[in-house]
Amino acid sequence: MSQEKNRYSSSELEEFEALINDKLDKARSELNDLKKSLMKSGDSGTDATSATTKVLEDGADTLEKEKLNQLAARQQKFINNLENALIRIKNGTYGICVDTGNLISKERLKAVPHTMHSIAAKLAKRN
Repeated sequence: MSQEKNRYSSSELEEFEALINDKLDKARSELNDLKKSLMKSGDSGTDATSATTKVLEDGADTLEKEKLNQLAARQQKFINNLENALIRIKNGTYGICVDTGNLISKERLKAVPHTMHSIAAKLAKRN
């Protein structure tokens, strides 16, 4: 009687850990770039002589800053999720769906390495 696998092997977990670390490096680099852009966006470097132009530029700068803040916040959340996935690898719960207790497919974990939900559980939540 073959028993269904309920955990990934050490070598498989090492594979996922390498994938997550690669994504973490890229995500941290992108976050640093966003932070640099945020610092620069406050400094337009030009002295506007027209009051109307200055107001329009300030509005555009504010909108741009809000977008950059949203992107930075999203990127930070992604980094936190990846770091949590590394913790789950260390404590042996990585790749196990929190809703069903079944293994999450390798394909799903490769696409979304920080997920804690199988496709079936994700679809069930939508209904």
